[in-house]
Amino acid sequence: MIADNVGDNVGDVAGMGADLFESYVGSIIATMALAVLITSTGNASLVLLPMLIASSGILASIIGILLVQRSSGSNPARSLRVGTFISGGLTLVFTAAISLGLYSSWVYFGATVAGLLAGIIIGLLTEYYTSSDFKPVQHIAAQSQTGAATNIIAGLAVGMKSTVAPIMVICVAILAAYWIGEQLAGEGVFCIALAAVGMLSITGMTVAVDAYGPIADNAGGIAEMAHLDPKVREVTDALDSVGNTTAAIGKGFAIGSAALTALGLFAAYAASVKLDAVRLTDPNLVVGLFIGGMLPFLFAALTMEAVGRAAGAMVDEVRRQFKTIPGLMEGTGEPDYTRCVSISTQSALREMVVPGVMAVAAPLLVGFILGKEALGGTLAGALVTGVLMAIFMANAGGAWDNAKKYVESGQYGGKRSEVHKATVVGDTVGDPFKDTSGPSLNILIKLMSIVSLVFAPLFS
Repeated sequence: MIADNVGDNVGDVAGMGADLFESYVGSIIATMALAVLITSTGNASLVLLPMLIASSGILASIIGILLVQRSSGSNPARSLRVGTFISGGLTLVFTAAISLGLYSSWVYFGATVAGLLAGIIIGLLTEYYTSSDFKPVQHIAAQSQTGAATNIIAGLAVGMKSTVAPIMVICVAILAAYWIGEQLAGEGVFCIALAAVGMLSITGMTVAVDAYGPIADNAGGIAEMAHLDPKVREVTDALDSVGNTTAAIGKGFAIGSAALTALGLFAAYAASVKLDAVRLTDPNLVVGLFIGGMLPFLFAALTMEAVGRAAGAMVDEVRRQFKTIPGLMEGTGEPDYTRCVSISTQSALREMVVPGVMAVAAPLLVGFILGKEALGGTLAGALVTGVLMAIFMANAGGAWDNAKKYVESGQYGGKRSEVHKATVVGDTVGDPFKDTSGPSLNILIKLMSIVSLVFAPLFS
């Protein structure tokens, strides 16, 4: 329980914050690079634009967070949603003033609107697929009546279906931003990158919403360990269910922003190496596409296996303590919390070496061996399959988790029923899906893109 509480803070707060911060900085870097490389006017003042938009988003997020604190009531999900809408609305007002006041054009405002609206819509779509208030999660719970296998099948299906709408939203945002920029300023690709900045401008509010989940989860763990009244646990479970959804919304936002950020970085790479035309008849390009499409699958496999090994070591340690520490089973002995936490920490550091090296080495090897065209294909292939897998895994994991919470609320026999046991199996599968492999794919596609951009002069 102690290790789990620590893990929630590390994974769902620090980890997600690091992921969004990487997207945040990456989108700004991509937009600044494109402002220099491909804008029709070569206007150096556009280099400042992404920073100005990001700064306005920080101010809007602070105001949104303060308003959430004042309006918090019996429905935390609604309060958090209102805070997100307020932050987004204020960002649009500030961006309109920046675009029209400093650049005498509404083009950049339009691109920012496309990205910001896409981020908010993806969050709402994620809520639909992962909240127990809606049919997808309830369907998983209903399928659990016939065992763990049907629970797994239903969760996989929900995760796969959940990719459709977010991808359509991302596509619309890309086309809208490109059309606005190309029609009015001849800066279509620059405006796509600017849309990523717009989506990430309210990162402060998004991280705050995401942090709600592990806080509520930890409160439940503390209530259980302190043997508080069961009614306290019922309240924390209800809050935790909302927290699972807010965490899933944060992951959905992170995935959507990673897609636009990686696309912006890819555009900057293509401009840097003068990759003007993409020909599907080029065998190097096709090979690069296949390699890039394969990498997210390999990366996800490595991270899931890492979770399995670390979890096995944790179980062995807990069993050892029950056998060797007097009175632990009866509740009179004191467990060795530090050992469990250190197992997680050491495993996380050790197991991430190979995936981390792969993310950095793969684009370098492809670029040096097969050339800039193959590396362009690799980045494109990794972007497509990485985003799809990330959405699928994050939403499936969140849906499995809340299906368990839905049954625990009293549906289909409640806790300790056979249905509940089936949902626990699904949740166990879903944890590495939503907390490890899914979110880490965002980092893979962005890291490959930024490495390619940094080393672009060598490939060209």
